[in-house]
Amino acid sequence: MGVADDLVVGREAFERREWAAARDRLAGHPDLCGEDLEALAVAAYLTGDDDTCIRAWQSAFRQREEAGQTALAVRDAFWVAFVLFLSGNEAVGEGWMARATRMLESEPDDVVEHGFLDIHHLFRHVYKGEFPQAFDLAVRISAAGRASGDPNLLAVGGMSEGRLLIYSGRVREGLSLLDEAMLWVVGGDVSPIIAGHVICSMIEACQEIGDFRRMTEWTAALTRWCGDQPGLVPFTGQCALHRAQILRSQGAYEQALTELGIALDRYRLTGDPASGVAVYERGEVQRIRGQYEAAAAAYEEAAAYGHEPQPGLALLWLATGRTAAAVGAVRRLLGEFADPVHRSQLLPAAVEVFLAASDQSAAGTAAEELDAIAASFDCPSLTARASCARGAVTLAAGDPNGALPSLRRGWQLWQQLGARYDAARARTLIGLAFRALGDEDSAAAELGVARRTFHDLDARADVRRTDALLTPSFPDRLTAREVEVLRLVAAGRTNPQIAAALFLSEKTVARHLSNIFGKIRVSSRTAAAAYTIEHELV
Repeated sequence: MGVADDLVVGREAFERREWAAARDRLAGHPDLCGEDLEALAVAAYLTGDDDTCIRAWQSAFRQREEAGQTALAVRDAFWVAFVLFLSGNEAVGEGWMARATRMLESEPDDVVEHGFLDIHHLFRHVYKGEFPQAFDLAVRISAAGRASGDPNLLAVGGMSEGRLLIYSGRVREGLSLLDEAMLWVVGGDVSPIIAGHVICSMIEACQEIGDFRRMTEWTAALTRWCGDQPGLVPFTGQCALHRAQILRSQGAYEQALTELGIALDRYRLTGDPASGVAVYERGEVQRIRGQYEAAAAAYEEAAAYGHEPQPGLALLWLATGRTAAAVGAVRRLLGEFADPVHRSQLLPAAVEVFLAASDQSAAGTAAEELDAIAASFDCPSLTARASCARGAVTLAAGDPNGALPSLRRGWQLWQQLGARYDAARARTLIGLAFRALGDEDSAAAELGVARRTFHDLDARADVRRTDALLTPSFPDRLTAREVEVLRLVAAGRTNPQIAAALFLSEKTVARHLSNIFGKIRVSSRTAAAAYTIEHELV
């Protein structure tokens, strides 16, 4: 096959989105120009060959600069910088951006390439946490897209506006813009490079706020999109990561670990820093399953990649008895992050840690804030977390009746979402509320169902905790039934009333009281009531 044939076959492969074939054929042609160089650059990027990609766009830039095609040359410079930034070569990328900016000085203010350079400035503000400045640029990029009809600018602008609105707490408006941006992506006119980044960014936004319905739909769309492009390397790791996150939320831990393995293999091919997210997710699975040493190693590896290993690491410290360290971590995190998205991810862990440290005031404050954020986000999973947090705080305050409506609401939402692990944790709290109300049989039933779910999910630490709750250790060898009787004595009930409440005969109640008095070494009901309060059995 001749050189000319390579060019024709390469172009046809590009149109079919067969990126490896397109790259190989086009790279074999010695005199590519213009759009063919762009095609080679895109195909090379999408097969993970950044070096060929950058060289091709640099060649296109030189050709167009020499031909006086300034606007097109600026766009080539943008793409060179874009790929350099993604591959970690920020200094060189800044040089290309400076060159492109200088070249545009002689062009009218309304040329579409100004919008492309704004994309670079927007991401720079985002990385610095300068969200208001980034939002202004996102609006400007969208306006440039509408004025020019450029679908790339419309997709990037809409996605960026949407995410930044979400970070400001305007979740419904933000999600509406993300939905609109997705329309530009599925329309097919957006560059596949832009399309992949936009889809992944939108899925990440949904994951951050717990909108698993959108996340699942868009991850399925991303999976199909990746599958339709033979030889695609970028975005396939992200696709596997998002599948793993969905699987983890449903308690499918083995499948989640498999997907995380695929994601890490893909990320390592391209040196993608998102490896830190995948390793953190693996640590979360290992922590839930009670594999504490492996989880600690995963969190440490995530931190080495530059990914914050919290709040998972704080929950690991809590599980291994390092309560003070966990409290210190969540206090630091709550002081560091002010936006509602990050706080929505931190507050559930903060409630759990503060309750374990017996700081009910801090736990209550965190639960109230989580309630307010959940109400504004209107996402079922966050509402479920807020309901369970509120219920846990109310239960810890000694109001099991007040806790039950919140705990039931949280459990129902987790059930609807298919989140088996979280639903089982909610049932554990419901069981404890039943026990606090003196309904030991119902408590045992709830705890038993939760225990079976934890066993099925191989959540070993939760199995151990639930086992301890199902076989509680009471002082002076008291049995669970004797504690029930003792609680009713402390409440001032007579023997006939106790018999009616527990469906026992009065003779059986009298025998229980005789055994109780002997075990706790008292001789009167008043002394027995005092014992109940002293040993916190009420």
